[in-house]
Amino acid sequence: MHKALIDLDREQTLDEVKASGLRGRGGAAFPTATKWSFLAGNPAPEKYVLCNCEEGDPGAFNDKNILESDPGTLVEGVIIAGYATGASKGYIFIRHGHNGPIDRCRAAVDQARELGFLGENIMGSDFSYEIEIALTGDSYVAGEESALMEAIEGKRAMPRFRPPFPAQVGLFGKPTNINNVKTLAYIPEIVSKGGEWFAGIGHDTSTGTVILCLTGPLKYTGMIEVPLGINLKDVINEAAGGMQEGKTLKFLQTGGPLGGVLGADNIDILLDFEVLRAAGAIVGSGGLIAADESACIVDMTRSLISFCQYESCGKCFPCRMGMSHLLEVLERICDLEGTTEDLDLMRSIGENMQAGSLCGHGQLGYNPVSSALRYFGSEFDTHIIDRTCPTGTCLTPRYSPAQSRR
Repeated sequence: MHKALIDLDREQTLDEVKASGLRGRGGAAFPTATKWSFLAGNPAPEKYVLCNCEEGDPGAFNDKNILESDPGTLVEGVIIAGYATGASKGYIFIRHGHNGPIDRCRAAVDQARELGFLGENIMGSDFSYEIEIALTGDSYVAGEESALMEAIEGKRAMPRFRPPFPAQVGLFGKPTNINNVKTLAYIPEIVSKGGEWFAGIGHDTSTGTVILCLTGPLKYTGMIEVPLGINLKDVINEAAGGMQEGKTLKFLQTGGPLGGVLGADNIDILLDFEVLRAAGAIVGSGGLIAADESACIVDMTRSLISFCQYESCGKCFPCRMGMSHLLEVLERICDLEGTTEDLDLMRSIGENMQAGSLCGHGQLGYNPVSSALRYFGSEFDTHIIDRTCPTGTCLTPRYSPAQSRR
């Protein structure tokens, strides 16, 4: 932060971030410097930087860990982002109930203020800045950037229509920039060591490292940081130690509930934003859920869509009704009552959701289904044609949302 405020001007700080090639770690992988430049180019006297730690993805806990273990780095990143974009205030947005991250982050902000890193004329510069901790209820869609702003304003967390975009009209009607916790936590080291240092790590346009959350029947679960460009097979077989004794990998679910699945024969692939997207999966929030041969891919897909349906805010009907329809079809297949027409029906629903939904929740909501059909189409056929579940999972009781259906 000292280097940015004293040795570099705003444009030079932004140039370092641009040279790093850093891309958003919240799921969209949008170039961070490009996003910052939208706000930096707005001459408005009052602008905001928002840090998104809603983190509602099942199987993801890297944002919370950063706030619990090193909140000072995040606070420093938020301050540098404010300096580079000419913002006047920052907000760190945390899901209500995550008491550890909330308490640690509040303490870090208070400490930064005591040390003179927040307030008027920070470090003797002409830059003045404040940070506030904002909380939200248990709403997955509140992680969408415009819904996040609605929540901070005290409204129901529902996405806004765009345009105007946040860099034009954002929080409280002021120009705003939103970044994920992981994205902003990289900023202090990028400024300190230079953008070229960060760009030297990774693969092609996927620069730097990524924090992965490993869950499932693996020998070693938890959180690891690896360079982008590493082979996903090496992450599972070496970093995670492979599957537990007696277990065989069947598939990986990647990037949260809006991500995709990869079959065990398809994980010999680079951990790269574009490469994974082409394979029908995403890096997303960094969650990797491994499943063994006892897992039913149809039931897993139903479970993911069940979550997405329950968490739909209901503002736009392609998502509200599309999620409910997808869930109904998948439940019918799990009940061994599906028909071959159901597969075409789900594709049609998914295309309509992608084309007509207001935010990424609906636009990406078909991803789990499309990737499951891509790699495990034969298992869907077994449920539909042979009227049997190879694992027996679909014959056991299950839970699905009922009152949230539209």
